[in-house]
Amino acid sequence: MIRPSRGWLALNLRELWGRRDLLYFFAWRDIKVRYKQTALGVAWAVIQPFLAMVVFSLFFGKLAKIPSDGLPYPIFAYAALLPWQFFAKALTEASTSLVAQERVITKVYFPRILVPTAVVLAGLLDLGIAFVVLLGMMVFYGVTPSWAILATPLFLLLAILTALGAGFWLSALDVEYRDVRYTLPFLTQLWLFATPVVYPSTLIPEAWRAVYGLNPMVGVIEGFRWALLGSRPPDGTMLLVSCVAVVLVFVGGLIYFRRMERTLADRI
Repeated sequence: MIRPSRGWLALNLRELWGRRDLLYFFAWRDIKVRYKQTALGVAWAVIQPFLAMVVFSLFFGKLAKIPSDGLPYPIFAYAALLPWQFFAKALTEASTSLVAQERVITKVYFPRILVPTAVVLAGLLDLGIAFVVLLGMMVFYGVTPSWAILATPLFLLLAILTALGAGFWLSALDVEYRDVRYTLPFLTQLWLFATPVVYPSTLIPEAWRAVYGLNPMVGVIEGFRWALLGSRPPDGTMLLVSCVAVVLVFVGGLIYFRRMERTLADRI
C-alpha cells in the first residue's frame, strides 16, 4: 500500500535506492531529448562555454582590462564557465521538470524527487565533455596543475549540491507559481554577475568577502580555478561561508520539496 510521506523531511533512502534504475532512465532520456534532431549534437556542450569565453575575453579581458589572477584571461574565464554553465543549465531545466512530466506524475507513483535530480545529473555529461577542452587549454597555455587538483571532486560535489538544492526549490515552486519560468532567466543573469566568473573575487573588498560568500557558487568557482589552474587560493572565510550556504540551499530545498511532494500531483 502506498502511503503519503510524513514529517518535514521523511526521506526514504531505501525507496530511492530501489528506484535507482528509474533515475538512470530519466537521466538518459533527458540526455537523448536534449540533443535529438540537432545537427551538432553533443558539440553544443563545448560550443556554448567556448563562445562565451571568447566574448568575455574580448569585452572583459581586452577592453575592460579586468585582472585574471595572473592567468591568461581565456583560460581564467573558461575554467569558471564550466561549473557555472552546468549550474545555470541544471537550474533552468530542473525548474520546469515537474510540469514537463505532468502526464507521468499524475498517473504513476514514484519518488518525485527523482525528476529534478535526473536533470541535474544529466548535465554532468556536458560538463565532462567541455572539461576535455579545458585540459587542452591548460596544455596550450602551459598551466601545470599542483596537488590542489585532488580537491576538484570536492568542488564538483559542491556544484552538484547547489544545483540540486536550487532545483528542488524552483521545481516545487514552479508547480504552484508558473511565474518562476519567466523570472528565472533574469535571475540567472543577475546571479552570473554576482559570481566571480568574469572577474576574480580579489576585486571584492576584504571586509565584504564573507558576505559575498553567501552566494554558494562563489566557493565553487574560486575552488575550481584554484584546484585546476593553481590560481590564488580562495579566501578562507569566504570559502567557509560559501560551503555553509551550499549546505543550507541543499537541505532547505530538500525539505521544501518533500513538504510539497505530497500535493504535487493535485497542483500540477
